[in-house]
Amino acid sequence: MTKVRNIVLIASAVAIVGLAVQIIYSGFFANPQHQLASSGSSIPDEKISYSLIDDTGKAWTPELIKGHPSLVYFGYTHCPDVCPTTLYEMTTWFKTLGPQADGLKAYFFTVDPERDTAPMMHTYISNFTDRISGLTGDPAEMEKAVKAWRVYAKKIPAADDGSDYTMDHTASVIVVNADGKMKGTISYGEESEVAVKKIRNLLNP
Repeated sequence: MTKVRNIVLIASAVAIVGLAVQIIYSGFFANPQHQLASSGSSIPDEKISYSLIDDTGKAWTPELIKGHPSLVYFGYTHCPDVCPTTLYEMTTWFKTLGPQADGLKAYFFTVDPERDTAPMMHTYISNFTDRISGLTGDPAEMEKAVKAWRVYAKKIPAADDGSDYTMDHTASVIVVNADGKMKGTISYGEESEVAVKKIRNLLNP
C-alpha cells in the first residue's frame, strides 16, 4: 500500500508541475505581462495617432489598416524563436487559404525600431513571404503604436553594459476586421487548423 501511495503522490506531483508549466507557458507566450482585451472597438485606440514607414520606405498611417481584413503582429528581427516561428506560421496560413485570402493583409510592427530599419525589415520578412508588410519608424512613433494597440513591449538588457538586449513582447497575432477593429487573437503556438478557422471567420463574417 505504501508503494502504491508513493506512486500516486509522484503522479499527482508531476501532473501539478505539468499544469503549472502549461499555465506559465500559455500566459507568457500568448500575452506576456498582460492580456489583450477581448474583441471590441477599443483596439486599436483611434485617439492615438502615429506615423510610420513600411519596409519599402513608404509612409504608413493607422488609416491604412482600414478597408481590408488584416493580421497584426508586434515583434522584432533579432527575436530568437517566437517571431520567426510566428511569421512562418502566418506564411502557412496564407498558403492554406489560397485565393480566399487575396484580400487579407498582414503587418509586422517592430518593437525594436532602434535596430529594425526599413531595409532590415524588408530583408528579414522576404525570407518568409511577400504577403507581410513590415512597419518601423521613429522610436517615439513606435511607442505610440504600441500604446494604440495595447500590446506589451519591454527592452531586456542581455549584458551588464547594456550593449546587447532582447525584447519582451506580446506574442499573439491580432485579428482585425475591415473596419480596422480587433476581432480576436491567434495565440502563439495555436493549432494551425484553429488559426485558419479564425481567419476564415474574419474573411466571411
